[in-house]
Amino acid sequence: MRFRRNAPLDTGQVRDARGRSMGPGGVAVGGGGLGLVGLIIYILISVLSNGGGGAGLPPQLAPLADQRVGVNDTPGDIDANCKTGQDANERTDCRIVAVVNSVQEFWNGVFKRSNRQYTYSDTVFFTGQTDTGCGTADSQVGPFYCPRDKLVYIDLGFFDDLQSRFGVGSSAFVQAYVIAHEYGHHVQDQLGLFDKLGSSNQTGPESLSVRTELQADCYAGVWAAHAVETRLVEQLTQADINDGLDAAAAIGDDRIQQQTQGQVNPETWTHGSSEQRRRWFSRGYEQGKPAVCDTFSGSI
Repeated sequence: MRFRRNAPLDTGQVRDARGRSMGPGGVAVGGGGLGLVGLIIYILISVLSNGGGGAGLPPQLAPLADQRVGVNDTPGDIDANCKTGQDANERTDCRIVAVVNSVQEFWNGVFKRSNRQYTYSDTVFFTGQTDTGCGTADSQVGPFYCPRDKLVYIDLGFFDDLQSRFGVGSSAFVQAYVIAHEYGHHVQDQLGLFDKLGSSNQTGPESLSVRTELQADCYAGVWAAHAVETRLVEQLTQADINDGLDAAAAIGDDRIQQQTQGQVNPETWTHGSSEQRRRWFSRGYEQGKPAVCDTFSGSI
């Protein structure tokens, strides 16, 4: 995955809080690790704690039906360091800026063609710990979207931990898949999905939580199908897509449970199995339409 060398980057869509003290206690942040079990629990509570009532596909998706649409960087001033696609090709933080720009450019176009308004959401870079609208989060939570403040949060050290603990490569597209998945949650939020989900912490292979996460995977695939059209991404290869599929499989609930607990318990799943996550990402990528991402109807 490479970005167009001269494509301008909009750093206004990213807030860089790395290396800062966050929270009322003035916690000195820095370092971090990966706690995917913590991520699953956190997302389940923070995303599904809004609203009440039914589990059906948001009716707002109907207008979209026919639309085809380095962690080792030194924290610094992204406004100065991340100006063009060439910077994105060289630095992890600039690459995430470029992905955020591309993903939001795509969804803005989808919403416009459906006579809806897309509301842009910032991504917050942090290290160690940060306060969010969903509570205090540390680096072990992993990347997440908070529906209360409408922001995406990520400690860029997540990608190193993903590689060291789960054997997932840290290629540019693996990083892009993670970001596109989180913005899939932002799209769900704007379409009113979270207002329709009950507040119960339902788990299991057919649960609302799993269906919500698989739809975000599918939305990530839909963006990937059109990434080059956003004029920021120069090229996506099949190798890139394979990297994304491998990442989706590596963070399936069954794979994580087997690796961390030595056994698999489908009744506690919140994000979906490796096979489900690969399949729904593939579905979005191969068909390229948000309407194919209906994970709320029938079996998944």
